[in-house]
Amino acid sequence: MEMQGEARIPAPKAVVWDALNDPDALKESIAGCEELVRTGDNSFAAKVRAKVGPVSARFSGNVELTDIDAPNGYRIQGEGAGGAAGFAKGGAKVTLEEDGPGATLLKYDVNASVGGKLAQIGGRLIDGAARKMADDFFTKFSEIAAARAGG
Repeated sequence: MEMQGEARIPAPKAVVWDALNDPDALKESIAGCEELVRTGDNSFAAKVRAKVGPVSARFSGNVELTDIDAPNGYRIQGEGAGGAAGFAKGGAKVTLEEDGPGATLLKYDVNASVGGKLAQIGGRLIDGAARKMADDFFTKFSEIAAARAGG
């Protein structure tokens, strides 16, 4: 699965960058995220409860940030296992651009794959769930970044 998109965040680039690197902001932004713990300078362990169509599972996995170009962007890679539900792995290139005074354009390019029961439920259902998760993430993340910027 591949997905590209962008979100306009009503906060300065430096604030958005800091939030993108803050486990608490990320945990709050990811629907179903039960735990996001820093395990190294650029790595995290995560537990996320997710439902895609008829398949519901608790995924445990690891996330690593690479190709870091502060405060312009990074690559995020991760993989998680959800027991009988299967697995998901993938990554995203995230870039930040100033978008006028006090706003940032966050662009993302995602490449992901799934296996197990998840792979059996069909690409359209998975794509739809992934787009909804991305939309929900950016809505919440925008609120957090705007609040941190004093907006």
